[in-house]
Amino acid sequence: MRVELFSLLVDDYDQAIAFFTGVLGFELVEDSPSLTNDGRAKRWVVVRPPGAQTGILLARADGERQRAAIGEQTAGRVGFFLRVDDFDAAYARMSAAGVEFLGTPRTEPYGRVVVFRDIAGNKWDLLEEVGRQRG
Repeated sequence: MRVELFSLLVDDYDQAIAFFTGVLGFELVEDSPSLTNDGRAKRWVVVRPPGAQTGILLARADGERQRAAIGEQTAGRVGFFLRVDDFDAAYARMSAAGVEFLGTPRTEPYGRVVVFRDIAGNKWDLLEEVGRQRG
């Protein structure tokens, strides 16, 4: 058993693809035309970190209820966790790309961490585990 996908609501497919692939370095796994349950056009867009099995379905919000949930899928909590091998390089790359960080990097018992927002406004932890830190 494994988690294959989870969904993130987004405003725009192409902007979300650009963020996840260009800024975070994820791979675009699929971008296919699809249809809603009532026959309207949509896209099936999946991204994932290189080498990962679990992907993110970038789902364009459909209707007011979904639009209201963009960026609030976890009610303001950090809901997603991106572990990297080289924290400094990832932080520098993301900073240069204009990612919004909520504070400065800090060291905790479990490793280095800083909170950032994705293109939709959801909070993520950028993490490097203890023992992998450089310097």
